[in-house]
Amino acid sequence: MRTITLEEHITTERFIQAMAGTSAARGPIAEYMQRINSLLLDMGAGRLAAMDAGGIDMQVLSLGGGGTNSLDAALAAEICEDANQQMAAAVAAHPNRFAAFVALPAQDPQRSADMLQTWVGRGFKGAFISGTVGGKFLDRPEFFPIFEAAQALDVPVYLHPAPPPPPVFNAYFSDLEPPVDFMLSTSAWGWHVETGLHSLRLMASGLFDRLPNLKIIVGHMGENLPYSIARADAVLSRGIGNKLQRSIQQCFVENFWITNSGYFTIPPVRCALEVVKPDHLMLSVDYPFSKPEQGTQWLDDLRSILPEADIERIASGNAAKLLKL
Repeated sequence: MRTITLEEHITTERFIQAMAGTSAARGPIAEYMQRINSLLLDMGAGRLAAMDAGGIDMQVLSLGGGGTNSLDAALAAEICEDANQQMAAAVAAHPNRFAAFVALPAQDPQRSADMLQTWVGRGFKGAFISGTVGGKFLDRPEFFPIFEAAQALDVPVYLHPAPPPPPVFNAYFSDLEPPVDFMLSTSAWGWHVETGLHSLRLMASGLFDRLPNLKIIVGHMGENLPYSIARADAVLSRGIGNKLQRSIQQCFVENFWITNSGYFTIPPVRCALEVVKPDHLMLSVDYPFSKPEQGTQWLDDLRSILPEADIERIASGNAAKLLKL
């Protein structure tokens, strides 16, 4: 059975240097990233060996580390262009093992739209954006050119978490002892609910009325949305009424795809499959923050609840169709 994973991260020396001047370069996140950067930098033999050992046939590469959204627009564009060039080189060297998402300087939406068109023309499979941009959510009209370009090109936008903006961290987590403050603000809880909120804001804004064929990917078993979407739909419908052409839940079911990325237990899958069909669920590992073998073990565990045909779609078929691999 072929396996394709979609939330598999890289970094570059240029990105590491740029982030050294930000608040993310201090404290637990910096210490953690220093330990893992060697794996993120490797887009060759070491990464391929890990994939082989874990039974992963193809990774779709993306710039990790929270993205460039907190940087100056010109610097972000420079870093994204460098990252895209490095990912393109990795794909060219190993076309059967790697594909890539475009890293975008979302601070400059029109430049991002142009960059997306350029790199999709060179074979990239969609856009990858991490978190808010300068504290702004992407439902603001200024970011519309990015989504407009994605729909026109018929490629998805992968909406990925990032550490919370400083005001959010200070309000919710600053009274906690390290490293609990960092962990709760990111992968233990904070960035999942923020990305779920981000997705709900996109849906409530009417974005999918304007762009009905726009495709969004979210990771981590749907960023808590499968569990909460019916409640969110019911409550929001009281305020939005007939302002939207489709309900919030319809937008989620039709315009969103989910990867498991770092979620390797069965209960969240059961919940997701009560909301979305198996053809909107895809395998991811979240490499190198999780190990490839965790992803393939998860596929084996799915045999307790799903037929083999559905597992094959989740393992690779859905990604191959969505990304035209």
